[in-house]
Amino acid sequence: LRKELLELVRTDFKLRYQGSLLGYVWSLLKPLLMFLILYVVFVYFLRVGKDIEHFPVYLLLGIVMWNFFSEMTIQSLGSIVGRGDLIRKIKIPRWMIVISTSASASINFILSMIVVFIFMLINKVDITLSGMGMLFVYATMIYVFALGLSLLLAALYVKYRDVSYIWEIVLQAGFYATPIIYPLQMIKNPLVEKLLLLNPVAQAIQGARHDLITHQALTTHELWNYQWQTFVPIVAVVAVLAMGTMYFRRESKSFAENI
Repeated sequence: LRKELLELVRTDFKLRYQGSLLGYVWSLLKPLLMFLILYVVFVYFLRVGKDIEHFPVYLLLGIVMWNFFSEMTIQSLGSIVGRGDLIRKIKIPRWMIVISTSASASINFILSMIVVFIFMLINKVDITLSGMGMLFVYATMIYVFALGLSLLLAALYVKYRDVSYIWEIVLQAGFYATPIIYPLQMIKNPLVEKLLLLNPVAQAIQGARHDLITHQALTTHELWNYQWQTFVPIVAVVAVLAMGTMYFRRESKSFAENI
């Protein structure tokens, strides 16, 4: 299984940039170009984040982590349908196809994080081992959450092609509901601040910013004062993974007939 998985990952990564002049460079350019546009609009014109230390890196890290989540779910959503011929010809575990797609997104995330660390050095942000360790924890949290959603979405998409349009709208709403382009302090409503950070992706982004860049980034633990609500995002991650796995396993038996 290991060889088959590695081959799927290699093939998926190559196909993604096939026919592109810049190829793998797009995995770095995409978050950088998005960062540049948002930085000019929100920092220079709207003066957002002027009170946040190292806000350019703060913004870039949020964009990179959100892109990791969105790219993983979007690419995985159509992975089973896209590999329909392979599923009919070769008997392989269906979950392996989704895992290979998630691995490609993880590679892009690692490449993008190299750019983030370069920006951290330029902005003279102290890089600590504890911060790096917590970044790994939060990135893993996003990966597990996105994997659960990916399994669910990939299985649903086999039957209902409208899922892709619905998920696109959900991601657009989620991008603005997550404190990525604005500091959470701008909300000025304690209850809304708390509710926004019950989102696992928001918790991961804010936690990574707090431990890696600046303690001005508000976290779930701080807002909820270490009460039981602090564990809601973690429970949500586990629940989504379990639900996605069970639904995918149940539906995978009929993938070949329904694609």
